[in-house]
Amino acid sequence: MNVEVSRRHFIKLTGAGVAVTAVGAFGFADAEQALAQSIRPFKLAKLTETRNTCPYCSVGCGVIMYSQGDIKTGEKAEIKHIEGDPDHPTNKGTLCPKGAALLDFVRSETRTLHPLVREPGTNAWTQLTWDQALDRIARLMKDDRDANFIAKNKDGVTVNRWISTGMLAASATTNETAFMTYKAVRSAGMVVFDNQARV
Repeated sequence: MNVEVSRRHFIKLTGAGVAVTAVGAFGFADAEQALAQSIRPFKLAKLTETRNTCPYCSVGCGVIMYSQGDIKTGEKAEIKHIEGDPDHPTNKGTLCPKGAALLDFVRSETRTLHPLVREPGTNAWTQLTWDQALDRIARLMKDDRDANFIAKNKDGVTVNRWISTGMLAASATTNETAFMTYKAVRSAGMVVFDNQARV
């Protein structure tokens, strides 16, 4: 995408940027923000904005991903730019060095793109669809729960425990998602339960 900018227009923008930055440094940050908002529509024109959460740590910073390509028409969408979400209450547009390098993470050649399984006794990984992976996880969890569920302890007290399988939940989620995860895990009787925020 080419944007034609004349020398005169460039000098005007640069001068305005320096002036507004100086004004912002003296405590008039609203003026600097106003300039940024006036330029923003031209920065990533014709790209699709998608809001998401940074996957790295438990802070859960909001990011905006900009992609090119219309999936509805059969085009493959490619992420061109990732930046902090200024409307997100956690990071307000800022990102740490790892978050700022998310585009490299997305484009990494070693990134796992599909569910993989290594069957017992083999050293080869087999690719699964998401439906196959979720069905397999559900089946294994059900079988393990059926085999190891403890309804009553040695004193005959009802405990309804399932201690042979544990859950490590993601921390970059909303409170509502975390609450629903907790309720689902506890209702199954699972005792071993922790959150990645403590890791």
